[in-house]
Amino acid sequence: MPAVLSTLRNRLLSRRALIYASSSLLVGTGATVYYLNSGPSFPPSTKESRRPPPPWTPPSRFDNIQSLKTSSQQEPFDLLIVGGGATGAGAALDAASRGLRVALVERDDFAAGTSSKSTKLVHGGVRYLQKAIMELDREQWALVKEALKERKVFLHTAPYLSHMLPIMLPVYNVIQLPYYFAGCKMYDILAGSENMSSSYMMSKSKALETFPMLKQEGLVGAVVYYDGQHNDSRMNTALIMSAVKHNAVVANYTEVLSFYKSNEKLSGARVRDELTGEEFVVHARGIINATGPFSDALLHLSSQASTDPTCPKPASSAATPASKHKNIVAPSSGIHITLPNYYAPKTMGLLDPATSDGRVIFFLPWQGGVIAGTTDAPAPLEKDPVAPEEEIRWVLEEVRHYLSPDIKVRRGDVLSAWSGLRPLVRDPKSAEASGTAGLVRSHMIYVDPQGMLTIAGGKWTTYRAMAEEGIDRAVHEFKLRYDSSGNDRGSHIEKSITENVRLIGSEHWGRNMFIGLIQRYGLDAEIAKHLSESYGDRAWTVCDLAEQYDETDDGGWPLHGKRLSDLYPYIEAEVRYAVKHEYAVKATDVLARRTRLTFLNAQAALDALPRVVDIMAFHLGWDLSRKKQEIRSTVKFLESMGLKREVVEAQYKEVGGLPEPIPRGWRESFVLQSERNLRRIRSSIYTGFGFFNSGAKYDVSSPTVPPVYSRAKFDRSELVALRTAFEVFASDVFPGVAPSHVESTHIPSPTMLKQSSKLLPVSQVLQVIRQVPGYQEMLASDLDKDLNYVIEEAGFKGRKEVGFEEFVEICGDLKEISFAPALVAHDPGRKQRKAIPVEKSGGGV
Repeated sequence: MPAVLSTLRNRLLSRRALIYASSSLLVGTGATVYYLNSGPSFPPSTKESRRPPPPWTPPSRFDNIQSLKTSSQQEPFDLLIVGGGATGAGAALDAASRGLRVALVERDDFAAGTSSKSTKLVHGGVRYLQKAIMELDREQWALVKEALKERKVFLHTAPYLSHMLPIMLPVYNVIQLPYYFAGCKMYDILAGSENMSSSYMMSKSKALETFPMLKQEGLVGAVVYYDGQHNDSRMNTALIMSAVKHNAVVANYTEVLSFYKSNEKLSGARVRDELTGEEFVVHARGIINATGPFSDALLHLSSQASTDPTCPKPASSAATPASKHKNIVAPSSGIHITLPNYYAPKTMGLLDPATSDGRVIFFLPWQGGVIAGTTDAPAPLEKDPVAPEEEIRWVLEEVRHYLSPDIKVRRGDVLSAWSGLRPLVRDPKSAEASGTAGLVRSHMIYVDPQGMLTIAGGKWTTYRAMAEEGIDRAVHEFKLRYDSSGNDRGSHIEKSITENVRLIGSEHWGRNMFIGLIQRYGLDAEIAKHLSESYGDRAWTVCDLAEQYDETDDGGWPLHGKRLSDLYPYIEAEVRYAVKHEYAVKATDVLARRTRLTFLNAQAALDALPRVVDIMAFHLGWDLSRKKQEIRSTVKFLESMGLKREVVEAQYKEVGGLPEPIPRGWRESFVLQSERNLRRIRSSIYTGFGFFNSGAKYDVSSPTVPPVYSRAKFDRSELVALRTAFEVFASDVFPGVAPSHVESTHIPSPTMLKQSSKLLPVSQVLQVIRQVPGYQEMLASDLDKDLNYVIEEAGFKGRKEVGFEEFVEICGDLKEISFAPALVAHDPGRKQRKAIPVEKSGGGV
């Protein structure tokens, strides 16, 4: 035994054993240190974030327009960038930060198109990685690698606008668990040092604990990986304002009408200020087309450029040279819907990698709501595309597949729905190819025969890399290293620095800055956190514009930050800030892009609209006519975000079918009161001064029953009307007889309303519904399909008969599918019911 112990001791304490042990210890220690320091680095906490940064006020839009006018053939801009979305704004910042003289014009508002209608993800694309591996596609592999690198740059350059988000892949087949885990680990490895955090597996119980809304049946476990998320249009605005801070000249609502060329290359463009109608020429050494889905329109204009330096707009189409350009953009639409926050945890997203038709759906918490999408289908080119109802229904159906069966996924829970156009592009050499042949998977840079440089394709995540590549090419194509006099500017012009340029709002921001806002301004914690995460250190300036108010009117602690909507943390000061500091000139600019209220809840945006218009009118000098025009145009935009026109008309029936402007001064009050009186007189004449339309607001024979979404929103008289129709058709007195209408004399007693054992054949449900006043308009709908959908969703599939409670549920569900919610029109003689808050009821659009 002593000999054995001696031998064992000699072997364990040998030089080789000690070397192995030391090496293992060093490797283990190094791996531990690497793991503990992996993931994104957060901005250091300093005392600087406790106080406002140095003030900065950008030049006004008027000043920028005047600067555009000062360009000439002798002193042109180095670059004229057309398009104010992610690509154009990124290119403007890249060029301006190099020291180039840059002008940017945008036909609508900054981020008015695709750049505000994305999935809000900053990601490499796990589905692209899957295709790259399964199809051995080198281009897809390069695309994912580039996007993963840019993902980390997002967190560095705009830390307050972007953050990492864990995304769960639920697994319902045990064979798929190692497959998904291996794929996510490959995603981590490909990210390398830019990886956010390591992916991991979850047990079934842990997955349900983290995501309790998940369907439990058949669940094996889950895999969680990390990607980034951001506030897209706020990011776009930060890019624009950062470019302005680097001396770029920008103007929204400025449209390019025509181009002129000298020496066979474009040298300028005639533009029109859409707010004033004024036209003028902007001279530039090079022109960049960054209009995304609308790139072809600008390329057609380029091919028709004149040689006249005054750049006249053709008087007629006959005077316009024929365009030789072949379209290179194939627009594809992706729709998203916003659901209430109770559909998902606040800190965990979900990815469904296996939908019914093979598309991928994300289900992501965002800004206090939940975004579901996206689809991918060819689409026509239009300014404000509308999300098709069938696409909304498809997304809801897919959501239903992976949520717990005790969660009723309702059409009425859709708070907003929008469609964005993705500019898929094809190489001009393959422009005549049919179908998807020649489509470029990432982005493309193309210089046309007239010398216009087009940057198209790509995605939000790679905007910076696209801009860098585009400006590098522009410096070479337009010889921008040398100024217009031929002087060498230096090699710095040829090198991008945007990888390290922190966007406006980032410099003095910290994750705990919101506490300083609370302590200085008495803000609500939710509002302070929202301002910090939307404006960065510019939140101090927003708060300076907030008016003091006493919430209790009893001389209590003075507070700042009046909300635009009780349900969301947006405040009135943000409207003032958007007008003074972010070039907002229309109500849609504020409601949709400077704040995100329209994307979160179109109905809440409608309710806030009069106050937003009132604040903007004060700062921009709008009269009553302009305020009405703003309300009309904004309501039209809200219709593209899922709001129904009939909803607006029903809600504001007493004031002409649209929200009424808030009057300022006695003249506006007099005009609005006169218009109300005139409408009242017309209504009285129409109804015979009450002789032909008397009775309760919700009489059974009333011509309108407002759309509803749950029993909690059914008026008693509505229930009476439904019960009346049900009793007639389910009664044994008239077996098989379908009366032409329901008489008001059949109103059941209160006892009958509470107790009844009668059953109605499912085959007669539609027949009964169509006898109820207010439901007749549903005759034009294809309700058979909707009825089958509702019956299956409610769990009544296979049933031949239903009771009254089940009948009421079916009626409500059909209304949810076929109608948007309508609020009761204002009635001076009847107190309006208080609407159920959207978080509790859904409320939808």
